[in-house]
Amino acid sequence: MITGVHTMFYTSEPQELRAFIRDKLGFSFTDVGDGWLIFDLPQADMGCHPAEAQDGQRSGTHYISFYCDDIEKTVTQLKDRGVEFTDEVRDLGYGLATHFRMPGDFQVQLFQPHYAKRASAE
Repeated sequence: MITGVHTMFYTSEPQELRAFIRDKLGFSFTDVGDGWLIFDLPQADMGCHPAEAQDGQRSGTHYISFYCDDIEKTVTQLKDRGVEFTDEVRDLGYGLATHFRMPGDFQVQLFQPHYAKRASAE
């Protein structure tokens, strides 16, 4: 059975991106050799969205975002660690959201969902 989801960022700056995720986002990791870090993710969920002809993504597009319980507190903590945000927090319907930069020319969404996650079956 499937036991989790593995996500990847393809980057021209792998060492810098790994350091950013380790040091600024604070993710724990396993070093699988030669500085290749595999990060532990605390939780995950997955959505399946329709492809939109206008103002949306094309079919086959992947998207990775991070979520939190308190977006204002999290933004403050990340700014204190030197994370650069590219916009203000705003309500997008599904949650409160903003975006920040990561090495390798990534702009990633951070959001606080309006929906409640179902308790995972242990």
